[in-house]
Amino acid sequence: MKLWGGRFTKATDKNVEAFNASIQFDCRMYAEDICGSIAHATMLARQGIISDEDKDAIVNGLKQIFEQIEHDEFEFSIELEDIHMNIEKRLTDTIGEAGKRLHTGRSRNDQVALDTHLYLRREIADVAGLLIQLQQSIVKAAEKYSDVIMPGYTHLQRAQPILFSHHLMAYFSMLSRDFEHLQFAWNMADRMPLGAGALAGTTYPLDQPYVADVLHFGKLYDNSMDAVSDRDYIIAFLEFAAVLMMHLSRLSEEFILWSSSEFKFIELDDSHCTGSSIMPQKKNPDICELVRGKTGRFYGHLMAVLTMMKGIPMAYDKDMQEDKEGVFDAIDNLKFALTIYAAMIDKMTVNGKHMRDVLEKDFSNATDMADYLAKKGLPFREAHAVVGRAVHYCIEHGKVLQQLSLEELQAMSPLFEEDIHHYLDIETCVAQRRTYNGTAPESVARQIASGKTVVTGEEEQLHSWNSVVSSVYELIK
Repeated sequence: MKLWGGRFTKATDKNVEAFNASIQFDCRMYAEDICGSIAHATMLARQGIISDEDKDAIVNGLKQIFEQIEHDEFEFSIELEDIHMNIEKRLTDTIGEAGKRLHTGRSRNDQVALDTHLYLRREIADVAGLLIQLQQSIVKAAEKYSDVIMPGYTHLQRAQPILFSHHLMAYFSMLSRDFEHLQFAWNMADRMPLGAGALAGTTYPLDQPYVADVLHFGKLYDNSMDAVSDRDYIIAFLEFAAVLMMHLSRLSEEFILWSSSEFKFIELDDSHCTGSSIMPQKKNPDICELVRGKTGRFYGHLMAVLTMMKGIPMAYDKDMQEDKEGVFDAIDNLKFALTIYAAMIDKMTVNGKHMRDVLEKDFSNATDMADYLAKKGLPFREAHAVVGRAVHYCIEHGKVLQQLSLEELQAMSPLFEEDIHHYLDIETCVAQRRTYNGTAPESVARQIASGKTVVTGEEEQLHSWNSVVSSVYELIK
């Protein structure tokens, strides 16, 4: 008989039973469900709601169940619907009457909310660690290739010369914002909903602050209806995941281009590429393409939860069961992507010589020529026009700006002097962009140093999160 079946006179249709069940995916929250139940049972005994003997039997029984699940000795049942009822049924079968008292003062509505809060906090800490590793790989590569100059692009057209390390650190900055976004998701998840009951609280004298303390939550929900119906913390995580994947997708696109025969800027390690079943010469950046492709899936998970939540009334509705599969899938794929990309960046080879050769054959220093004239007193718009005509002249005569003689240049503007060729030198073009966030070597060195400081701060935050998570799971040891 169902644990909720007292009011019913007919068995549940098997198709309805299968459609209604969530055990196929929420079984991964078994540790969180058991930790929450241990904290709840301990509080019930402290409040005199159940006896200490019943509490001890419940706690010991739950720890046994945890070990059974850990050792793959627990068979989950669709008939019992979800992780909560599967564990409660096994507990009652194991310890008898005391197991039936565990659910006193609790609903599955606040129980599943608690499990999801606990689970998401744990996964946020895991994801944060992988995100930091990727940032560290970027910083390491930026230092390794600190002297490499590459074409910078706008509209995918060569624009101005930049340091390769400057380009990499742009992605570091994106990932740093992602970490800030992840901090927000943690703060949203760090609220304790247990004690809200189905929606209205409970008549039992529960000590919710005690449970929050045992489970290391920073806050309690102020409103019981909000506690069981809030999914903002899941939305916040999915927003983070979608934006992070968008950033990785942009990096994927660049790696795909840069590793092509047309660019030849980088070569990805064989361990991160695949071949063709028909074309023996192929070395395909399939992992980059998969990350780029999976990004749409992340957008879908976010939109699914937003759409699910937009029209449901207070408080809990079964629609909310749809909050988990998307976030589970996002977590799994995000962990893979972050892990692979850190290793990919560590092992890639950068073809700095080819990048430099490309710059010697294009007009990426045209802006520097215009700046040169403007610094001589010519209004920038007029300087822009002079250089535009110089570029046109070069195209017609098969030259680049560095190859123009002083006589040719002075025919275009008498302001050109002997030092113009120094200003057109690629190293000079890069070195002169000394603005705070520019591409000059000293500016990029500051960015790298700042990045290391950022990572140190993130590691301190991660240590705090890991301390919280590990303290919770001490309950089942």
